[in-house]
Amino acid sequence: MEREKNFFLEYLKYERNYSDKTILNYEKDLNLFVDFCDEKRINNFNQVDFEFIRMYLKYLYSLKYSNKTISRHLSSLRSFFKYLLKEKKIKSNPCLLITSPKKEERLPNFISEIDLDKLFSIPNVSEPIGQRDELILRMFYATGIRLSELDNIEIKDIDFYNRRIKIFGKGNKERYVLYGNNCHNSLKRYLKDGRLKLLKGSNDYLFLNSKGEKLSSGGIEYIIKKIVRGSGVTNNHITPHVFRHTFATHMLNEGSDLVTVKELLGHSNLSTTSIYTHVSNERLRQVYLNTHPRAKKKM
Repeated sequence: MEREKNFFLEYLKYERNYSDKTILNYEKDLNLFVDFCDEKRINNFNQVDFEFIRMYLKYLYSLKYSNKTISRHLSSLRSFFKYLLKEKKIKSNPCLLITSPKKEERLPNFISEIDLDKLFSIPNVSEPIGQRDELILRMFYATGIRLSELDNIEIKDIDFYNRRIKIFGKGNKERYVLYGNNCHNSLKRYLKDGRLKLLKGSNDYLFLNSKGEKLSSGGIEYIIKKIVRGSGVTNNHITPHVFRHTFATHMLNEGSDLVTVKELLGHSNLSTTSIYTHVSNERLRQVYLNTHPRAKKKM
């Protein structure tokens, strides 16, 4: 069973071009499932049927996992058994009729414009590191890209004339994101000054660490945490992904259509993007309640 699992992970890496982080999540999910199979004395994936999958889901619930986490585990199993069926390692897919847990309604966290200004003011742009850190913040907000996409940007991916960047998203799917004046000015300053001072040899990546090497995703996460701590912003749950939520929410609040936001975010389905309309609608509700002369009065 370990052999089939490892072949699947290699398939995700070399044929589907999944990121190392995504593959690691699949591996963790499948390790838990294989351990459960061992405990139940299942030594062949052909022995796994619909009822066994249901029993496994009950086990995940007993671990107090959220519906979202259980849905992710189930998604990993679906992909895995689909692969096994394609490779003719099993006769039927036991996950075919399994339904996902009901999604928990939770609105995405986003940053207010006032707090954004506080964050942008923290990096010391007179220094190379500060120029880099300010650009990281502005690029996250200007483009809505994922952490794994930002840390892999190379200079050649940037179209300075049209102010757009070629991005390779999930599954190595290519798209372009746009950036505006503030990000453009930060980018020019960093490239003409800060990056040249950080660069130690030959390196094509946009964001460099103090050694002149590619800045890792972990390094970027640390930078964001450090800036948030020093900003005095009360919303201390700000991560790179929260900037992505903020980009989408502010775009919709300012009148953008959902399809445009979907394309810029690189979502495959419009339903994934539609969660941000709930945030926008809630804002409309609050504005109405706070401004309509009769909204707060009992009729």
